[in-house]
Amino acid sequence: MIETCAPAPHHRPFALSIRVSRLHVTLCCMAVLTLGCRSSSNPSGSGSDGAADSKATKVKVAYIGLTCEAAMFVAKEKGFFEEEGLDVEFVKTDWDGLRDGLGLGRFDANYTLIMYLLKPIEQGLDVKMTGGIHAGCLRVQTPVDSEIKTAADLKGKRIGIPTMGSPPFLFTCRVLKAAGMDPTTDVEWITVGAEVMGLALENGQVDAIANSEPIGSILAAQGKIKTIADQAVDAPYRDEYCCAAVVSGKFAQRDPAGAAKVTRAFMKGARWVHENPAAAARLSVESKYIASSVELNAVAISKLHYMPGVDRCRESIGLAAAEMKTAGLLNPSTNPAELAERAWLSLDGVSDQWIEELKVEQVAESLWEPRGDEKLHARLLAALSAGKIDTCCDDFCLSP
Repeated sequence: MIETCAPAPHHRPFALSIRVSRLHVTLCCMAVLTLGCRSSSNPSGSGSDGAADSKATKVKVAYIGLTCEAAMFVAKEKGFFEEEGLDVEFVKTDWDGLRDGLGLGRFDANYTLIMYLLKPIEQGLDVKMTGGIHAGCLRVQTPVDSEIKTAADLKGKRIGIPTMGSPPFLFTCRVLKAAGMDPTTDVEWITVGAEVMGLALENGQVDAIANSEPIGSILAAQGKIKTIADQAVDAPYRDEYCCAAVVSGKFAQRDPAGAAKVTRAFMKGARWVHENPAAAARLSVESKYIASSVELNAVAISKLHYMPGVDRCRESIGLAAAEMKTAGLLNPSTNPAELAERAWLSLDGVSDQWIEELKVEQVAESLWEPRGDEKLHARLLAALSAGKIDTCCDDFCLSP
């Protein structure tokens, strides 16, 4: 079995019994609270006559049902796969199924977190990254009144994470190492369900938490936490991709042109999400890929930076590999540059020049669109948490 991370000795489980709020189900990226989605037996797309092109290349795209997968949902619903001559079947899976299915060729493509795949690729997983989709998934947070103010203050502390080997864990390891610590000995790792991270902090079971959207924003809106490391804000993480397009090695070898087509469709979807974040949030929910409110999904999407790119993605893979090696998450004998080279695949027709020339529609959307106003985000999330949202308009309207 392929391991996803180096083991950490200071780790113990933490369990709490709590009624799960409806707000937790749209976890972005590595959080695993995913519900609902359309069946993989549904048609993958249709032309003007309602039938898929019989000559189209058939491709299986795996998905989990996460907020940050909006670009692939858009690519399907807006016909970007069809424009590339692809007949796409969406197949729902989980994190282990995604990794192993891509490696074994059961799935042809997806986009997912760079750090999540580098260790498996080091161990022989046959997948290739082909282009950047978005940045900004991950963060480390502490109680608002905590004495912990910087990453350096985490030494000797207990950190709650979704699972060992998850991207929040891997990101935090990098943050700790950059602060001069050994992630395997200088902190204690405790697994905490994403829906009870706030309660774990309140009860003192952990001193800090590592998570992804929307959990961090929900807790911030409730005034419970402060952020001490943010992938969307802090250097060097803000300048690198967290999620990249990925194709099965078998698919890439069998049909490199098809791999290029699916990558371009993902990237076109990412550009569309960048231009139309609220509409993308609505599409994901109303097409039943995400079990969430449209409003909350819009806020979660707004925390991410959808910026399709090629050269910067390749650089991000090298940077992530180097820092994972430094943090002890890769084998001592691994050459990060060679690993990054093995993980990457350049494809014809997938370039930054193509992206610069890419044009997508801008749609009118009556839903309030988050545009970086943190106070407005907090107000909206607080209203959602309290069940006070009635309708959304230019700002948002609260029910009595």
